[in-house]
Amino acid sequence: MTEINMEPVLSAKTPAFVVSEVLLRKNLQRLEYVRKQTGCKILLAQKAFSMFHFYPLVADYLDGCTASGLYEARLGFEELGKENHVFSPAYTSQEFDALLEMCDHLIFNSFSQWQQFREAAVRSGKSCGLRINPECSTQIGPAIYDPCSAGSRLGITADQFDGQDLSGIDGLHFHTLCEQNADALVRTLEAVEHKFSRCLKQMKWVNFGGGHHITRADYDIELLIKTIHTFKETYDVEVYLEPGEAVALNAGFLVSTVVDIVTTHGVQNAILDTSATCHMPDVLEMPYRPTVIGSGKAGEKANTYRLGGPTCLAGDIIGDYSFDLPLERGTKIVFCDMAIYSMVKTNTFNGMPLPSIYALTASGQLELVRAFDYRDFKNRLS
Repeated sequence: MTEINMEPVLSAKTPAFVVSEVLLRKNLQRLEYVRKQTGCKILLAQKAFSMFHFYPLVADYLDGCTASGLYEARLGFEELGKENHVFSPAYTSQEFDALLEMCDHLIFNSFSQWQQFREAAVRSGKSCGLRINPECSTQIGPAIYDPCSAGSRLGITADQFDGQDLSGIDGLHFHTLCEQNADALVRTLEAVEHKFSRCLKQMKWVNFGGGHHITRADYDIELLIKTIHTFKETYDVEVYLEPGEAVALNAGFLVSTVVDIVTTHGVQNAILDTSATCHMPDVLEMPYRPTVIGSGKAGEKANTYRLGGPTCLAGDIIGDYSFDLPLERGTKIVFCDMAIYSMVKTNTFNGMPLPSIYALTASGQLELVRAFDYRDFKNRLS
């Protein structure tokens, strides 16, 4: 995570997201290797990473992007300019007309939605698909991230396909993984083939969705390549992957500053200018403990602190960390793997300023991409 010179990162005015061009390119090169070895197409899932400053770089390596709604679709259309896919649990009539103008692939979450928009979609000549639910949970963790949990609203189960006319449908899409290795994809595909075998050979493409942690060090990339080859040969379809996290995994940092130290009942609280609630909400939603450069677990090093934000929320706590040296007002704290999700989930609760966004260029220069101010808070509310 620190295979770059951190001095420019530490010079950022906090709070700030800093995304490294070198680390981002390293991930993209690994994804490009999968593309070249398999002939599959890989899309950027913008819900995880939407820093369009780097879209020209992304476009050099990937086939396009995928969106979860109108605004993401427009961003991909305007800034990436390659294949543009969209999936939503439900489209409105108003947004669907706009999506037809900018998207190449449109994926529907139900037969009722397909029937509602079928005529317009077919007339447009765009490629249409259905999201399926293979009812195969492969992850351990919060159900909030499991699209195959009981009663899920995401995807069409196999029993709902009985008696349906699939004319006009070019592909199937599933998204069931979350930060997982290739073995989870293998298990998922077994369920897909078992439950949807009658449909697969009618399709032109199958989208394996996201959640593939391809750029993680321990990811079994050769198993992924073998799996894609086998599926393509068996069903004579084009295969898509749409990772989000894998594109920018470990490529960014959130830099913060210690504002004060408050000790209560023996707990040293380091209050930062960075908030879990506002700047990294997945810490509370997942929950998880982000890595901090130079830190250890509580009690592991000489000085233990509870890192928390400056909002009024009592639970605005990032976690307990230990450091070799005591923290002081002005000490910089650097959180790792912050290019994904955190950047797109920020909010201004309590009037918290949004973190600035910086790019760390390949030459090691820190480039300010965007700074936010009071107007960004006020204009959301009026």
